[in-house]
Amino acid sequence: MSEVRASLDRMSRLGIRPNRELGQNFLVDDNILDVIGRTAEIDPNDVVLEIGGGLGVLSAYLAPRVRHLHVVETDAKLEPALREALDGRDNATLLIADIMRVRLGGLDPLPNKVVANLPYGVATSSILKTIEELPELEFWCVMVQREIADRIAAQPGTKAYGIPSVLIQLACEVKLVRPISRNVFRPVPNVDSGLLRMRRTGPSIGDDVAQLVKDGFAHRRKALPRSLEEAGGPAGVREAAREALEDIGLPPDARAETLSPDQFVQLARELERMA
Repeated sequence: MSEVRASLDRMSRLGIRPNRELGQNFLVDDNILDVIGRTAEIDPNDVVLEIGGGLGVLSAYLAPRVRHLHVVETDAKLEPALREALDGRDNATLLIADIMRVRLGGLDPLPNKVVANLPYGVATSSILKTIEELPELEFWCVMVQREIADRIAAQPGTKAYGIPSVLIQLACEVKLVRPISRNVFRPVPNVDSGLLRMRRTGPSIGDDVAQLVKDGFAHRRKALPRSLEEAGGPAGVREAAREALEDIGLPPDARAETLSPDQFVQLARELERMA
């Protein structure tokens, strides 16, 4: 019996119903597992963190292929299905908890990769959390809803470019590998998904840069200096930002969506110098 068929059987036997509030859509296509495996460049020495184990389809695929697998699942009702999927695997650890409340630095052994079908509600926030709390992480292979994938991979000047694009791209090289049909999930969601591959290129960003990015995008249609002012910046921030933008070779009325991630860092450093 394929793992997908086994998972559908588990759902029936254990009376599991997808929780819409948690954004649960379970993977039910074996072919996608190999796509994920190739994209994730799975190695026997990898320690993998899977966020949102669901029925255990991906968990059962990963466990025999890696040194250790950490599975974090929020929904306690899925614990029996996951324990069944991981039965006999002494290299797998199951943690029933909200990923946003887990102290990731306490995982033992520490993961070097994230491979997951991320729940919609925590997709972006969980990626940012792993970037910040797990400096050892080198690689992410995640399925997310297509809109989120487009935002994370977006380039400056595009409609999808925004806070998640900048914050994640400051630490990682991001590539949208391929679209994923909604039909590989049950229940079938209303949107397609996308498979993202991310490689770390630097440490997590500092609070000053992160706040600058958030304030800069607070009013997307306005010039960045004015957006900083209206977001509650310190007195004189508007003029300081105009001057700082010119100092790094940009128009004084540039909008946040036109700045590259590196230019946000340059702007933050210039504002710090001028303070």
